Amino acid sequence: MRVIAELPHPDFKISIFSMNQKFIVKIERGILEQSYKIAEMDLTDGVNSVFELLDEEFLTTVAARFKEMAVDFKAAYNRYNY
Repeated sequence: MRVIAELPHPDFKISIFSMNQKFIVKIERGILEQSYKIAEMDLTDGVNSVFELLDEEFLTTVAARFKEMAVDFKAAYNRYNY
């Protein structure tokens, strides 16, 4: 797996990888991460199409999902410790 690009974002780290004819988009915030795999053959313009997929609407839902993930993890962690 090799890094193709890293996109700047104020709230999380976005990395794009290439592996086995797939692009892997990894989005990280603190201890949490989300990843999305896209077959290269499903995109018309290679990695540029990946950039287009990562529009503001998508990244807004990613941020909301991170909040949900944090709540879920905190609840699980609290059950483990108490």
